[in-house]
Amino acid sequence: MKRGGVAALAVLLTGPAQADERRSGFDYMGPETQLMQTDDMANPGMLAVQAGMRLWQETAGDAERSCESCHGDAEKSMRGVAARYPAYDATAQSAVDVAGRVNLCRTRHQGAEPLPQEDADLLALVSLIGLQSRGLPVMPDPDPQMSQWRSRGADLFDRRMGQLNLSCAQCHDDNAGGHLGSAPIPQAHPTGYPIYRLEWQEMGSLQRRLRGCLSGVRSDPWPYGSDAYVAIEAYLMQRAAGMPMETPAVRP
Repeated sequence: MKRGGVAALAVLLTGPAQADERRSGFDYMGPETQLMQTDDMANPGMLAVQAGMRLWQETAGDAERSCESCHGDAEKSMRGVAARYPAYDATAQSAVDVAGRVNLCRTRHQGAEPLPQEDADLLALVSLIGLQSRGLPVMPDPDPQMSQWRSRGADLFDRRMGQLNLSCAQCHDDNAGGHLGSAPIPQAHPTGYPIYRLEWQEMGSLQRRLRGCLSGVRSDPWPYGSDAYVAIEAYLMQRAAGMPMETPAVRP
């Protein structure tokens, strides 16, 4: 797949970067790693996508229904879905990310137990869904209920935390393009999750990446599934509005 350019939408950004200054984490990688992402035969994240397709077709739970039973072909029904998440769920009265939506479907419609965060099957299904938005622009959920979630995410992004007393913004806004040791500091646009990270040697969610950042500033990470992670993702996706989705991305 060629990394095509998608024109940035006319959006009001809450971060300091203007639309034509925003850069994906892809742009900070070396050519070998970039090629690994853009070549589907070399991208290890595509193995998760293949596993996700198998799971999409398998029945689960007391209802003995598959994802395909309700949604049909993933390539058609899931096109553009990941680009709109996190989204507000009126029944749960909460914002949910794609993984949260998968688990809501499992409990509500399949009569199945929710999959644990970072479970390989959950990452596989989210990767399959994310792939159907690859190349499409991020288009955040317009539901007014999302405003409070983005506002909370913005507060968390700007809040100093941990023993190092650092905020997300100090790295990813003030020092984006610089280096932390030998690692480049990206602008924190979450356009490729779940990602295959070479450091992990496996797929991982944005929540896993955020937990790593919290540990890096010597702060206690929030539990997996915390609303705080969904709020930050909602804010980051708003900042990334108009940028192309890359799932499954590869990162160092």
